[in-house]
Amino acid sequence: MKLLIATLVPALLCCAAEIKLGKPLQVKETTPIAAINADPAAFVGKTVQVKGKVVELCQKMGCWMNLADPSGGKPVRIKVKDGEIVFPKTAAGKLALAEGVVAKLELTKEQAIAQARHEAEENGRKFDPASVAAGVTIYQINGTGAVILE
Repeated sequence: MKLLIATLVPALLCCAAEIKLGKPLQVKETTPIAAINADPAAFVGKTVQVKGKVVELCQKMGCWMNLADPSGGKPVRIKVKDGEIVFPKTAAGKLALAEGVVAKLELTKEQAIAQARHEAEENGRKFDPASVAAGVTIYQINGTGAVILE
């Protein structure tokens, strides 16, 4: 009996650390975040799975998280519909897998200012509208599912 408990408890603790969100992951191989950032237009409309460290996430509604490639470089944003998936604030600093469709968003200067203002408010940061000089093109993954690993 003691052997059974000694075997089951670590197994249960291991699995308890994994948090599954949204739809089950379907893609068999991960795409490096660096590859998406190198040529994002090549991935638009494609379903991808990425793996990285959660370096930032929405502090209000948990509707997005930024994953950084283990090799460094620019993170990729995983954005979900508000309330459909809620990324837990405790995910910051943890490893995650996320899946979804790569999308291209073209924002006018006014839209970019509104977006940056909204994000600053969500995360309790100051925002200066003068910091946005022009419209921007944003590539993100419209998330359908994720697993927080650690």
